[in-house]
Amino acid sequence: MKDQQAAPASAASPAPTQAALSAAPPAPATAAEPAPASGTPATPAEPASASGGNPLAGLLAHTNVTGFVDTYYGYNFNQPNNRTTNFRAFDGPNNQFSLNMIELIFDKAPDANNSRLGYHLSFGYGNAMNVVNSTEPGGLGFAQYLKEGYLSYLAPVGKGLQFDVGKFVTPHGEEVIESKDNWNYSRGLLFTYAIPFYHFGLRAKYAFNSKFALTGYLTNGWNNIVDNNTGKTGGVTLAWNPSKKVSIVQNYMAGPEMPNTNAHTRQLSDTVVSISPTSKLTLVVNYDYGRGDQPLGFLQPVYWTGVAGYVHYAFTDSLAWTTRYEYYNDRDGFTTGTPLGTHFNEVTETFEKRLHKNLIARLEYRYDNSNHPVYTKGSSPVTGQSTVAAGFIYAFDWREF
Repeated sequence: MKDQQAAPASAASPAPTQAALSAAPPAPATAAEPAPASGTPATPAEPASASGGNPLAGLLAHTNVTGFVDTYYGYNFNQPNNRTTNFRAFDGPNNQFSLNMIELIFDKAPDANNSRLGYHLSFGYGNAMNVVNSTEPGGLGFAQYLKEGYLSYLAPVGKGLQFDVGKFVTPHGEEVIESKDNWNYSRGLLFTYAIPFYHFGLRAKYAFNSKFALTGYLTNGWNNIVDNNTGKTGGVTLAWNPSKKVSIVQNYMAGPEMPNTNAHTRQLSDTVVSISPTSKLTLVVNYDYGRGDQPLGFLQPVYWTGVAGYVHYAFTDSLAWTTRYEYYNDRDGFTTGTPLGTHFNEVTETFEKRLHKNLIARLEYRYDNSNHPVYTKGSSPVTGQSTVAAGFIYAFDWREF
């Protein structure tokens, strides 16, 4: 396909088949080239276009295609009989090589100069996608491999008011679903239990300037494309960058989340503060507080709260170290399914080496404990567990090929 793209167009060139048009990546838009000299008049052709007459290329002219492959080996020193590490988001499988996630992303951001319409499609496969969609009311197989999928419109309001409608990941938390965009390999307790993974609905964002942006949300709720009740969940995100070294993001979301009833409003407050004293050192604090659901048998609304702290130091562009500490209090056992009054602590040390501009390797040690014996050693309940993991993440951009 590269050879075909590099070859000059001529009147004698055969027309590509529809299969070839579908398979070939879009060529960058260029000015139409003059027809080659010939002793006979050229056959009249369709008017030239920026996409070279290829409708697929025209559609994808400003689309970025990226992705990654994320694999790891995890080992739990407790050697649980079920070979599963408790209270982990994606790295639960123990003492085996595992596929965390393969992701392919098609992204076209709306642009006032080219097109005010845009879209974002993100397809994922692997254990992470099974976990993320495990509580979808439509069933695990309902859009299971669609991590995100939304349409965008940049309205001509001020500097541009962007609307997105569809499935998108949550704005809450310091950590995200993609391993490559986190500092630690494993996900923390706050990511796993305190916040949702995704939403389905509408969001609108306006950046007033480089320091201040506001986003509003109206969604079906937490982790559901198919709504589990007739109510809707609303939210707001305030992002403030008072300086190049400080970033503050405040999220708030509220709405009925219990199945088949709108009687109780779940509220979530999420705060992330990031400070970079130097170009090599970054400090982050994330605080979450949620409450509002009142399951059958509870005399008052349940609540959960937690805090996470990160210290990230980049020795070089390819070498970094991150320490994470978390405290999580699930007083009512609502989010973790543990006994009343359970709280957790965990500390994680992660060493990262970029082996190639596209390949990241991470070696991680993590220790978890609780005030109740909620972990497993063999078949016996214990109050703590130690794990190690080696992760490898290969990220790519189609423009590099």
